[in-house]
Amino acid sequence: MDANRQHLRNPSPETLPSHESDQRKGVTPPPLEKPIEAGAKVIPLVPADKIALGTMSLADAIRNRESRRAFSDEALSLEELSYLLWATQGIRKIHPQRVWAMRTVPSGGCRHPMETYLWVRNVESVPQGLYRYAPLEHALVAVEAPGAEASLAEVCYGQEFVDKAAVTFVWTAVPYRTEWRYGPDSLKDILLSCGHICQNLYLACESIGAGTCAIVAYNQDLLDTFIGVDGEDEISLYVAPVGKVQVGQA
Repeated sequence: MDANRQHLRNPSPETLPSHESDQRKGVTPPPLEKPIEAGAKVIPLVPADKIALGTMSLADAIRNRESRRAFSDEALSLEELSYLLWATQGIRKIHPQRVWAMRTVPSGGCRHPMETYLWVRNVESVPQGLYRYAPLEHALVAVEAPGAEASLAEVCYGQEFVDKAAVTFVWTAVPYRTEWRYGPDSLKDILLSCGHICQNLYLACESIGAGTCAIVAYNQDLLDTFIGVDGEDEISLYVAPVGKVQVGQA
């Protein structure tokens, strides 16, 4: 079988490696999120229980969901961005020792290997720049943007609508969070986790009159550089520009 297709299959018991997972070995689990660097600028978000958005029915959100590439110049509010972040990676419950966290999306073993980065262009009360979402604090953390001299549209092979978004979500995987529990049988779960998150973004966007378009056509090295990850212990996987939908267009 083609090696790429093999990743879609669960391994047979006889093909599993003989070593146990780090969890079974008693290794301390990795952190649930990347640490906030000392001195980093932190912007608190609107708490989930204070958000008064997203009242559209789930049926209508599913019915209306589509990829949208035409955005107006209208800014997103801080409450709207807070809602989208909570809907995609918000915390619902945390283990007392922070071994796991239940979020608004599923993930095998509650490992949640994804990090959310945001290239902010037009969000009220948030200066333009690169940020990372800290779900445990429900806050934005400013990040140095080593590759920000390039446009994200260029990183995404010239898809011009990307640079017109109010904010662009970039999700990365920290593989060891899942590997700690599942060892080498982690790839499928990591990719499934990314899909769960993006679908929640689509539905949440629809419920507030915004739109998004998931993108996997990007230059891997340029995207890793843009958000400042090494491409090994943290790997960019998915891009989703978000903006208010331009009337009469998708």
